[in-house]
Amino acid sequence: MNGTPAVRHRLVGAALRRYREHRGFRLEDAATVLECDRSKISRIETGQRGVRNRDLRDLLNEYGIGEHEQAILVVLANPKRVRGWWADYEDVLTADQRDLAIMESLAARTFAYHSQQIPALLQTEEYARAVTSASRLPLGQRAVEAMLARQQSILGKNELELTVIIGESALRQQVGGADVMQVQLTHLADVCENNTGVNLQVQPFASTAPALDLGGLTILTFAPDLGIVHLSGISGAIYLADPYEVACYKAAFTQIRNASISVPDSAAMLRRLAAGATGSDRAA
Repeated sequence: MNGTPAVRHRLVGAALRRYREHRGFRLEDAATVLECDRSKISRIETGQRGVRNRDLRDLLNEYGIGEHEQAILVVLANPKRVRGWWADYEDVLTADQRDLAIMESLAARTFAYHSQQIPALLQTEEYARAVTSASRLPLGQRAVEAMLARQQSILGKNELELTVIIGESALRQQVGGADVMQVQLTHLADVCENNTGVNLQVQPFASTAPALDLGGLTILTFAPDLGIVHLSGISGAIYLADPYEVACYKAAFTQIRNASISVPDSAAMLRRLAAGATGSDRAA
């Protein structure tokens, strides 16, 4: 995604445009607030350029945005003063991955759906090592260490709100072999049964959910009208910041969640799969 605006800039810019339009301001009105030309406001709103904290605060105050949402947008716009776990792994993280890490750390709620692979936040170290090894990417062990640091940061939040749907295919795919999967499935069952702020459900093969080809989907919400969609891919990620697009993916996620089995039933299914993982492998 070289040459494209940083996703954080696009998210902040889209929010500024939405706030401006809600107030009935023109570009010229916003330019008057910052004592600049309208082209600067346009470039900020499209994410083509960043915005200084002082300018951002001035615009948000003019638009009547509350302090909590202002604080989130200031960090998204200029995160350099915030040192997170990602700072120790710049050698293995792309710019997009660092942006995702920053946004993930600020999100009030996270929704994730993975149909073919266990999501990184819930992977065991052995499973993650098998995934990294199969990808043949350099710095594999460092990538695993970065993932573990990410897990510790996000899952250690005091007020974690993480909802994860995993497709049955991901649970039956033998990543790393039967022993690795037995440990991974047991870990997922433990997540279901422990009150850790993670709401984990399984989408079984018998699910009545519509056949939505969503692959790896993550929705981060920061405030009622501020969120972003992350769609993972082999060569990079796609980010959607438009409120209508975010709302569409939220609706799709809700459909999948409603068609998934309950948390207790998911835990029971995971225990059964874990118990049969090594046995079925040896019998084969």
